[in-house]
Amino acid sequence: MNKFGSLVLAMSLVAAPAMAAYEGGDVKDGGSISGSVKFKGTAPAPKKLDVGKDKEVCGKTAKMDQSLIVEGGNLVNAVVTITDIKKGKKIELKKVQFDQNGCEYTPHVVAFPAGTTVEVINPDGILHNVHSYSKVNTAFNQAQPKFKKTLEVKIEKPEAVEVKCDVHGWMHGWLVATESPYVAVTDKSGSFKLDNVPAGSYTVEVWHEKLGKSTQKVTVKAKEDAKVTFEVAGK
Repeated sequence: MNKFGSLVLAMSLVAAPAMAAYEGGDVKDGGSISGSVKFKGTAPAPKKLDVGKDKEVCGKTAKMDQSLIVEGGNLVNAVVTITDIKKGKKIELKKVQFDQNGCEYTPHVVAFPAGTTVEVINPDGILHNVHSYSKVNTAFNQAQPKFKKTLEVKIEKPEAVEVKCDVHGWMHGWLVATESPYVAVTDKSGSFKLDNVPAGSYTVEVWHEKLGKSTQKVTVKAKEDAKVTFEVAGK
């Protein structure tokens, strides 16, 4: 291959991700995808966490491991996305909150489109330290003393970002940024809904911090709701 051909190939490889990027706009006669995520098997008993510091603030309530929560067979805090949608509803970047009240991240998992600003709240009146373990995004490691009630971080690229507190080792949560606005986190009923989806066939993915990823193909019809149930096995 000559130099010109090599240059064209290099330019095409650089341009490919940009061409594949999500395009937001108006959706006509959109449908929806809804359903639930179930835990397959016997759920492990919740594990109590040891609160070894700032007990007068952090020890007011018992702390339980949030990394695998199953309520009545329903998997909580699973992130549901459409992985292969390239065009759909507009992305609306709204600030989201990540609270540290009582030395515990609430919600444990927050999901949003990439480019969103996260407001980290410290109502505890003690020192926290917000430390991300990013691989795609720029990692942050910020002290948040008691007088700094809020701080803001922006997650620019799609990634599941693990967050811990260097002061209180049991504090652990996730900030999940996605390429499109089609994302939901399952509640105690294991339920989710993705709305205003253009008619078409898609890959729906469930991601869980302990159980990994599961996918299903789903076909959405105009103005109709496509139902889907996931059963995710323990590891």
